[in-house]
Amino acid sequence: MLNYRNTMEIKSAEFIKGIIGTNNILSDHIPSVAFVGRSNVGKSSVINSLVLRKNLVKPSARAGKTKEINFFLINKQFYFVDLPGVGYALMKATSAEKLRKLILWYLTGGEAKIDLVILIVDSGIKPMPHDKEMISVLREKNINFVVVANKIDRLNQTERAHNLKKIESHLGAPIIPYSARTKEGRDVLWEEINKVL
Repeated sequence: MLNYRNTMEIKSAEFIKGIIGTNNILSDHIPSVAFVGRSNVGKSSVINSLVLRKNLVKPSARAGKTKEINFFLINKQFYFVDLPGVGYALMKATSAEKLRKLILWYLTGGEAKIDLVILIVDSGIKPMPHDKEMISVLREKNINFVVVANKIDRLNQTERAHNLKKIESHLGAPIIPYSARTKEGRDVLWEEINKVL
């Protein structure tokens, strides 16, 4: 497991804009930390828990509804970038593929300055094909990343140990156990973020 040090004091956090393609925000040289994960995995809750704001990122009323890449400026120094969730079972195949291409464009197109990607998975279920694809893409492009297993508070100790080991083995990467509700793992994740800022 990853160790932790001091967390970061959050003085400000604000939504800047959402984009669906080339935009001047990609070339403003501000460090960025991107969050990616399937729909319903709790990306919004993780981001909100990191900045200690309840509604900075508003969860979609319907899973798979968010179709933009959303930029949030933290402490007027760096961006948290919320990528659309994919893999929602009821989403049309054409819509899902469009979002997948948007995410891959952002990660691999060369326009964005990406300092770290945080891949969020659900600690209660087996990683999805989308998760494995993201790991492959990030490794191929040599992009720094960490894997966060969210919703850890929903598991008992036996389930926790079993599931974390399974996820780590399946993805071939270290896992940060996380709970957006209890803030477990928050300090650990902030250490990883601090390393790139």
